[in-house]
Amino acid sequence: MNLAQPPSDRPEPTPRAAPHRDAVTVRYQVADIARSIAFYTEHLGFRATERHESVFAAVTRGGLRLILGGPGSSGSRPMPDGRRQEPGGWNRIVLYVDDLASLIPTLRSAKVRLRNEIEVGPGGKQILIEDPDGNPIELHEATAAGGR
Repeated sequence: MNLAQPPSDRPEPTPRAAPHRDAVTVRYQVADIARSIAFYTEHLGFRATERHESVFAAVTRGGLRLILGGPGSSGSRPMPDGRRQEPGGWNRIVLYVDDLASLIPTLRSAKVRLRNEIEVGPGGKQILIEDPDGNPIELHEATAAGGR
């Protein structure tokens, strides 16, 4: 199937501008909107930009817009086969930091869950943390040669 061309038996959708086309948007399923906003703004330097009661919110950091979908949001409804959309997994956002080692004690004292210890590789150092709902976030300190 060629994804670039719509099937000829369906009309082409009318193009419209994306409301946040200059940002990469990622959606995370969460159980508590207020708790998630607090986590991302207080611990990871995000800015709260949108909130629709306890159903939906968005936080931003640089060119990343992170949608926080609560249990009542349209983006969290079960799939037609009954599978539920749940937090967690291994796909993740990557946030670059300048000094990973100095950040870890602060996160630990705030009781942020760390999935592992700092790993070192050719591109730098990284660690996986979790938001309050178990969604993974990779904190990465790039080497000078590793770039960002």
